[in-house]
Amino acid sequence: MFRKLILSESLSSQNEMTLLTRCALALVISILTIGLSAALILSPKAEPVLAIEALDKLALSGVENPVTAVLLNFRSYDTLLEIAVLLIVAVTMSTPSNKQMNQSAADTSRWLSVNDAQFVHPILTALLRWLIPLGILLSGYLLWTGAYLPGGAFQAGAVLTGVGVALAVAGRHHFTWHLFIARFVLTVGLIAFVAMAAGNALATGIVLQYPIEHAGLIILLVELAATISIAAILLMLFTQITALPNTSERLKP
Repeated sequence: MFRKLILSESLSSQNEMTLLTRCALALVISILTIGLSAALILSPKAEPVLAIEALDKLALSGVENPVTAVLLNFRSYDTLLEIAVLLIVAVTMSTPSNKQMNQSAADTSRWLSVNDAQFVHPILTALLRWLIPLGILLSGYLLWTGAYLPGGAFQAGAVLTGVGVALAVAGRHHFTWHLFIARFVLTVGLIAFVAMAAGNALATGIVLQYPIEHAGLIILLVELAATISIAAILLMLFTQITALPNTSERLKP
C-alpha cells in the first residue's frame, strides 16, 4: 500500500517561503490590520439613513421582518444574483464522478436511491428517524417565521441541507444529480425568481416591484422555491466533494 504513495516533498519545499519573506508579509498584514482597526474606531459613526428609510417603508414590503423586506423586496436584485451564483457553482460541480456513477448504477432512474444491503447501525437508524422529521419541521418553521422574525430561505435551506447530509453520511441513501428532477430542484429557485420578475414587469411595468396587496404571498412563494434550491445545491456540493477520489488514488503513479 505504501509503495503506491508518492510523497511530493520536493514540490512542497519549493512552495515554502523564506523566513525574510514571511516576516515581511506578517509586518505588512499587521500594519494594515492596525490601520483598519484605528480607522474603524476613530471614524465618526454615520447615521443609518438606509436603515431608517427601510423601517419607514416596512409596511409596503408585505412582511414585518426588516431583514426579509430588504433581501426579498427592497434589494431583491442582489438576492436574485446570489441564487444565480449558487446555481453557477452547482453547474461547475454537476459532472458525476466514477464513484458516483458506480453508486447509482443500480438505479439511475431515481433521484434518491436506497441500498438495502448497506449496514447502518440500529442506533444511527433510530437517531435519523427522529432527526430528519425534526429537521424538516424546523426548516419549514424558519421559512414561515422569516416574514416576522429572524429566518428565511437561506436559514431554512441550510437546515434542510443538514437533513440530506445526514442521509448521505449514513451510507444507505445515494443521490443522483444528473436526472431531470434533480436539475429542476436545483434551478427552481432561480426559475421562480425570474418568473416573478417577468410577471411583475408585465403587470406593473417595473421589474421586481411587487403589488403591495400581494407582496407577502409573492415573497413567501419565492422563498419556498429558493429554500428548495439552496438546500439541493448545498447538498449536491457536499455529495460531489465527498465523492472525489481520495488522496491515495490521486497519488497513484
